[in-house]
Amino acid sequence: MPESTPRPPLFLAFLIGFSAITDRARADDWPQFLGPQRNGISAETGLIDTWPAGGPKEIWRVEGGGGMAGLAISGETLATLIQRDGKQFILSLNASTGKSIWQTAVAPEYRNNMGAGPRATPTISNGKIFAFTGQGILAALNLADGKIVWSRNLPQELSGRPAEYGMACSPLVVDGQVIVTVGAPKAAVVACDATTGKTLWTAGKDKTGYSSPAVLKVGGSPQIVVFTGSSALGLKPGSGKALWRHPYQTPYDCNIATPIAVDGNVFISSGENHGSALLKLTQDGDTFTASEVWASNGPTSVMRNEWQTSILLNGHLYGMDNVGGAGPITHLTCIEAATGKRVWQEARFGKGNLIAADGKLFISTMRGEIVIARATPKSHEEIGRGKLFKGSRTAPALANGRLYLRDDKEIVCLNVRK
Repeated sequence: MPESTPRPPLFLAFLIGFSAITDRARADDWPQFLGPQRNGISAETGLIDTWPAGGPKEIWRVEGGGGMAGLAISGETLATLIQRDGKQFILSLNASTGKSIWQTAVAPEYRNNMGAGPRATPTISNGKIFAFTGQGILAALNLADGKIVWSRNLPQELSGRPAEYGMACSPLVVDGQVIVTVGAPKAAVVACDATTGKTLWTAGKDKTGYSSPAVLKVGGSPQIVVFTGSSALGLKPGSGKALWRHPYQTPYDCNIATPIAVDGNVFISSGENHGSALLKLTQDGDTFTASEVWASNGPTSVMRNEWQTSILLNGHLYGMDNVGGAGPITHLTCIEAATGKRVWQEARFGKGNLIAADGKLFISTMRGEIVIARATPKSHEEIGRGKLFKGSRTAPALANGRLYLRDDKEIVCLNVRK
């Protein structure tokens, strides 16, 4: 239609209506651990801000399996790792209906004293699913049919061994590389070609922790930041060249939370009554020196993330401050990211995990509750809560107005659109 031709009224009405819809609500995928940007934040809008009678409407509920892996959603496909019948499977479901698409066994079962099953969330990227099993088998599968493209037992190949509590690193896929922490003697971090599985580079000598790497814009440019069992590392994307290392030893190598970028600095946090720190990176030629802007350690720390990654919103970090080692006391806490100053704390909130979207926190608890709260530094402002599943350490996933949860029995989908 030429530009000079008047638009029909019906066409204009459609445009106005479509614009109103998109202004009210924005949808987003959740294709990897901690969502699109690996920071626990979704760009979705138009989500509920009042608690419905009976809680958010359940869309579907299906049988899952054992494990603590999270959920990845891309378009109409949901994927997760489960354990049942003596094997670890990648499970693919229709994200709208919960109907099974395929399931593929990728490893024998994994068990230890801290619980059975896989720990790491799969990553969906460029028509493939990448998964890291409890014993450290890294596998790539076709998204469409679940066929295994390649598979490697990295700890075994690199003369290492699985972490004491199981391999928990969720694969980071960037620029055709799949990056995981392995903790082998000469390969703390390994990058494999996403197409062939071939090793492209290795970096570091630290033991593996339980954290997942992220690409962060820190020190003036993008870096791969890895939290190993004993340090935080900065690596150059593409080559894995070491840029900086900051020692951060936590009991039992339990560095678990993913590092966060805060105005070009790096926030790290650990449980086991350890603490947290904000690191400044100062460039010196081709490398950097990391120094602490602030640090809060020990029993009086402001933020001790046991396995949960804090959420950064408008200069404030919202997270779970876990008191003691594996003790039962957990406070939901808000701190000022630049200074480490505690702003508020909801004492004895209970163990759980959280994500954020549309100015709200979506929190799942180990008691099986879903809690929705406003993300505000003023105080803890709870919108509502209800018991909707068995409970798990796994954070919720959010995609297209639907909140997804899993425990070691079921996967649940809830409608959280207004």
